[in-house]
Amino acid sequence: MDIVHAIETLLFDFGGTLDSDGVAWKERFHALYRAEGLDMSAEAFAPAFYAADDALVGALGRTTGLEETVRALAANLEAELTRRVAGNGGQGIDGARGRRVAWRFLSEMSAAFARNRPVLEALRKRYRLGVVSNFYGNLEAACESACLASLFGVMTDSQRVGAEKPEPAIFHAALSALNAAPETAVMVGDSLRRDCEGARRSGMGFIWIAPESVQALEHGGAARRPVLAAVSALPDLIGVLT
Repeated sequence: MDIVHAIETLLFDFGGTLDSDGVAWKERFHALYRAEGLDMSAEAFAPAFYAADDALVGALGRTTGLEETVRALAANLEAELTRRVAGNGGQGIDGARGRRVAWRFLSEMSAAFARNRPVLEALRKRYRLGVVSNFYGNLEAACESACLASLFGVMTDSQRVGAEKPEPAIFHAALSALNAAPETAVMVGDSLRRDCEGARRSGMGFIWIAPESVQALEHGGAARRPVLAAVSALPDLIGVLT
């Protein structure tokens, strides 16, 4: 018989979870570019995004805020798209589009923070809170600029730790900083590959944040793990699990 431990610690993914209800940056950037008229499939867009994203790892100063981070990513992405489209006979891309996309991305992110901040403030009264993110080396500054840093006891950045999710080392680093045990901790995230698998390998529970359309694609799989469509529903679920 499994021993059920009371939940004492909640670890959150950042991008796709705290700043959105389960939609990763790649998908959100692709949707915004499509709205701007980019005729490129998700499959073709992905390598351009990953190249732009990878170029920022370790390249940003530790004090770089979230707005500057998003604008730098959008600028990198514009350069990648221009290179790839031009290489296939395209006419290049207007850099102003990247600035418009960054502004819309930041606006949507700001709205998500406004929804989720009161939830985190309520949870913080009862649980230890932390962030575990595959980020660029400036996670603390990003959380600070989003007015979230004061809510977390630790903000664990893959670039700073030297380990990426789903490697257990990054989760253990966060737990150690919070003086928390894995059996009383739960990871909240949008990625089954990074967050769910990392939590499993680290001995923690997991709560999946995913839009209902994504949940539907999992069919019966979602039923085997707690799943929510929004961070704002966390208090009710945790009340049942605790």
